[in-house]
Amino acid sequence: MTKSFTNFADLASFIAGETGHHGQSSIYEGAFIEHDERAKLSPVDETEQREMPDPEQARAAVEMVMATLFDVFRDTRLEPFASDLAWGFVNSFHVVAKRLSDREDDAAKELGDLARSFDPSEIYASQLEEAQLLCQTLQGCRDAMECMRDHAAEVYRVETGRPYSPTRGSRVSSGVTASMIDARNYLAERARERREQFAPEGPVVAFSGGQVWDDHEMLWRGLDSIKARVPEMILATTAQTKGCDAIAQAWAAARGVKVILFRLDRRLGAKAAFVRNDRLLALKPVEAVICEGSGIQMNLAQKLRQAGVPLHVVKLDQSSKTRQVQSKANASKSRDEYDSWTQDDYYAAMVNGGGQRRR
Repeated sequence: MTKSFTNFADLASFIAGETGHHGQSSIYEGAFIEHDERAKLSPVDETEQREMPDPEQARAAVEMVMATLFDVFRDTRLEPFASDLAWGFVNSFHVVAKRLSDREDDAAKELGDLARSFDPSEIYASQLEEAQLLCQTLQGCRDAMECMRDHAAEVYRVETGRPYSPTRGSRVSSGVTASMIDARNYLAERARERREQFAPEGPVVAFSGGQVWDDHEMLWRGLDSIKARVPEMILATTAQTKGCDAIAQAWAAARGVKVILFRLDRRLGAKAAFVRNDRLLALKPVEAVICEGSGIQMNLAQKLRQAGVPLHVVKLDQSSKTRQVQSKANASKSRDEYDSWTQDDYYAAMVNGGGQRRR
């Protein structure tokens, strides 16, 4: 029997009933909580009676939009662009969640100011109640938006094999999805109220590698073995968007491991990559994986070994090297690359217990 629907909510309700996913449903129920029957969305808005969307309808809507986007484009000439469009959909949730978070921070500051200037008057009591309601409403909206973002990001990861990562800043999550935390946020937020989100506690495992790599299964197996030994690990990467770092970030998203992204600070010019290595080393990692790449990886490996960090050096196989040479011949040199001098000899020396740069 064919069913017809007059609006999107009815369609989402039908899909929710037909495809209920217990794991995601419980996460949505936890995020779409109404702490108060009333809602206040800005300092100038009046208090209103507004309900949250039905969590099952919201879950079904996100699932339907993301899955349909990939299904419609699959095996067509538009298939290569499906991932770009899907990334934009996930990023829309992320941008709105970030704006809500900023508004929530402002409201919390106003609430703190009111709390420090106690006044027994009824006007003060009313102002305090409205400020509390505003904070509560914005927090609930942010939680719901982040929940939908994380769900859409998981569909994106399953479909593309790559985790969603914002172009700048952090993506923190209170759900089961792993957070991806920009290193600058990590370093700046350690002493502030949102420490648990932006500066998670746990042993750091450093990871860096070249931008050309084929055997992702080998890297996943190696990272799995480290996680078995260090179950509470946090992965710190040099945040390149392709190659080894991208593979490691995909592994972290699949395993629920938090990631600290040490992106290049372009303001530092030619020394940006070396400063990034120093900042990563300052986290005092308990273990490190360096995959063969450029002189930047060599520099980091050398510093890690000098610091006494247990180090795994992973080499490219010969077929991958051939493709890497061809790729570099056809591409302009990136800022993450460095004079490759004697890579083979250097890595052989590293594997055998350390070595010096040869001129």
